[in-house]
Amino acid sequence: MTIKAPPLDIFKSLLKISLPVMFGSAVETLYNLTDAFFLGRLGTAEIGAPSIAFSIVFFVTVFGIGLSGAGTTLIAQSKGKRDEAKMNHYMNQTTSLLIVASVTLAAVGSIVAAPLLRLLNTPGDVFGYALVYMRIVFLGIPFVFMYFALQAAFVAIGDTVTPIKVHLLAVALNVVLDPLLIFGLGPCPALGVAGAALATILSQAVGAALSLLVLRKGRSGLRLSASELKPSPKAWRLLLRIGLPASVGQGLSAFGFTVLQSVVNMFGTAAIAAFGVGNRIMNLFDIPVHGIANGTTSLVGRAMGAKDERLAMSVVKNSLWMVLLFEIPLLSMAFVYGGGLVRLFVADPEAIRLGDIMFKVVTPSLLTFGLFFAMSGAFQGAGDTKIILFLSVFRLWAVRVPLAYFLAYRTALGPLSIWVAMFASNFLTAGIGFAYFLSGRWKRALDPDAI
Repeated sequence: MTIKAPPLDIFKSLLKISLPVMFGSAVETLYNLTDAFFLGRLGTAEIGAPSIAFSIVFFVTVFGIGLSGAGTTLIAQSKGKRDEAKMNHYMNQTTSLLIVASVTLAAVGSIVAAPLLRLLNTPGDVFGYALVYMRIVFLGIPFVFMYFALQAAFVAIGDTVTPIKVHLLAVALNVVLDPLLIFGLGPCPALGVAGAALATILSQAVGAALSLLVLRKGRSGLRLSASELKPSPKAWRLLLRIGLPASVGQGLSAFGFTVLQSVVNMFGTAAIAAFGVGNRIMNLFDIPVHGIANGTTSLVGRAMGAKDERLAMSVVKNSLWMVLLFEIPLLSMAFVYGGGLVRLFVADPEAIRLGDIMFKVVTPSLLTFGLFFAMSGAFQGAGDTKIILFLSVFRLWAVRVPLAYFLAYRTALGPLSIWVAMFASNFLTAGIGFAYFLSGRWKRALDPDAI
């Protein structure tokens, strides 16, 4: 596939959708760091609570992400068909499915929180804090899923600003409530870890209320209606068909990272620090790619709904250009100054040295994987999420984890084993993804006439 200079109109449309999503991802990073920042003032055991809890709660939230992504696909394709009734139908059905799923997952999560923490060999001094934090945060899952419903609807029609405004307000409230409820002020008692969790779900509740209010107002042809919320078995089956593969893929990927951490732990604290800090920095560099993928999903979905495959291909070519424009400068900086970036977080010379090697080895593969990830937005927009599931499993469980174990136990590479496995998994996954894209099979995954 040749990549020519992108038409400005499509490029601008993609940028208009992608930039707010990038900003929202950066805000989400702040959201996740707020609890840890303030709890760190209490002690090591307290700061460990949200870290451990997040790894479990994430397995729950990925199902909301997957189902909302399915909603984005169906709403976008309905918009491409200029079928406002179907847009509203799938928006309401996405919301009702997310409500039922979130209440169920919240209840189950609260019940199994303690056994899960024991399964993870949670240290005794952290266990009590983590259990309190998890049980409270699980109560907020329905609020999180309501925001997903808002995001699914508005990203589908190209409005990524409205969800970001709602999210910003929720983040701002969390930042205010965290110190108030953790440390106490005036009539508010000092609640410690429980206060951090309460601040989180209160801010999420406000975000959910604002989301429902926006959807009820009926902006841009989208309107939440009580009568339309009644479950439709046909719509739910379609949402689950599209959404579950992506959810399962993300869940298995998250678990794969947990297993990979056990390999890293073999090489001591310096390797652990380098791996942890390096991944956090790389996640920041991934923000543009995630924004572009969201924009690609929306525009490709609309193009496929209109049965305009040429437009869909043009959107993908533009997304590839955008990835190159954003990622080449960022990844070049990471490649050259990786050690310096790690030094901002740790002082251990060995950790800095290993972090620098990590960036030198892994960074080149991030560009190819970023290009693939933008293409995966096209797969999502076309409703082909089975390939996303396959490649997520392939990347972690067929390449990265086995290769890391083999190199760690069978060679003298040391921590370099992990970095080589990361490079290989990113590169091979991107290669298979490119080949699948060029095959064109993803265009036929979902019949627009069946929506």
